Amino acid sequence: MRSWLRETAGGLPTTFWYLWTGTLVNRLGSFVIIFMAIYLTSERHFTQTQAGLVIGLFGLGSAAGVTVGGVLADRWGRRPTLLTAHLGAATMLLAMGFARDLWTITLCALVLGFFMDATRPAFQAMMVDVVPERDRLRAFSLNYWAINLGFAFAAVLAGLAAQADFLLLFVVDATTTVATAAIIFAKVRETRRPQGFGRRRDTSTPAVGLHTVFADRVFVGFLLLNLLSAVIFLQHISMLPIAMGQDGLSPSTFGWVIALNGVLIVAGQLFVPRLIRGRDRSRTLAVASLVTGLGFGLTAAADAPWLYAVTVLIWTMGEMLTSPSNATLIAELSPSAIRGRYQGVFSLSWSGAAFLAPTLGGFVMQHGGNTALWLGTAGIGAAVAVGHILSGPSRERRVATLAAASASPAPAPPAPAPTAALGAAVADEAVPATDDLSRVS
Repeated sequence: MRSWLRETAGGLPTTFWYLWTGTLVNRLGSFVIIFMAIYLTSERHFTQTQAGLVIGLFGLGSAAGVTVGGVLADRWGRRPTLLTAHLGAATMLLAMGFARDLWTITLCALVLGFFMDATRPAFQAMMVDVVPERDRLRAFSLNYWAINLGFAFAAVLAGLAAQADFLLLFVVDATTTVATAAIIFAKVRETRRPQGFGRRRDTSTPAVGLHTVFADRVFVGFLLLNLLSAVIFLQHISMLPIAMGQDGLSPSTFGWVIALNGVLIVAGQLFVPRLIRGRDRSRTLAVASLVTGLGFGLTAAADAPWLYAVTVLIWTMGEMLTSPSNATLIAELSPSAIRGRYQGVFSLSWSGAAFLAPTLGGFVMQHGGNTALWLGTAGIGAAVAVGHILSGPSRERRVATLAAASASPAPAPPAPAPTAALGAAVADEAVPATDDLSRVS
């Protein structure tokens, strides 16, 4: 056990553990997103389509947030981006908790999505900055473990809080968001020199930016597959609570059932890196897509808590295989000089799914029924699995090309050198991932 603990958690930079702690604190209070669908339909009495629209606009705001957040993470800095976005999210959580009419709630959801997910690319880029490549698989697994440990407790506590007062969900979520910002402010320093705004560029080299990311066809193909996977997965916080409510199950029952997702990940996620290490990532992602689709597809036959629990356990196993594989693959596909933009665009696929999952899911559930919705997710899962098998070789060739370019010796300029178009040499980190990064402010 000691050997396993050292292999799993030993040797990681101190900055990583502060980020890990912030993740855990934030997720322990992540009440609102888990119960937003129930809040809108039971407390505000919105229709399924209206609830789907509100949650979808949260996803639309998220799409803008991750795009802007990715650019700011590179140009302004990881740390100020994280602090600003966390404080903005806490403010909007309180505003949404006190809102009553449809249009005010819709506007609050849109802006909340922007701030809440503007943190994602900066956070991911900061983790890649501080953790050496050899340790990233276990670092991302540990972070995902923290996310789901917090999620498991939050799902149960939020179910109990919802029975007392729905406003309590928003207040607790805002409080833990501010606490996360405080941890970052006190203990985490900037991990990479910002590019700055308005800096003159060497015109002898091609410009890089968001257009460079979207011109990367290999990366965009992976994003499309992830978008479809995320549309399936995000049904668990959009349409699943509504489906359980239609079967007469209470919010607290949904909380206990969905908490099994976090419990299983907490129990098994730390063993996943050893399970998938050395295996073909494309096949791993294909199997994960099939398992996820199967779990959600079986929801069509569920009508009791234990049946819903079985479906959650099945699609959670697919999620456990997907997350670390995705995280390491994105890190390896991202040139260091524009890593924040790559992380932002990757997060954009999740934000797009956050819009599509509830809007399409709500429409299909209301007009086609539960069976059509859940069997449709199974079909999408099978299609994504085929896509991973077909596109996997080109992704691995791109990873090998970037790794070879990064390993090539290059003269050290006085300032970070602009990165050429994709496929050219990748600039070294402006701040190396060493113990020096572990110092706190």
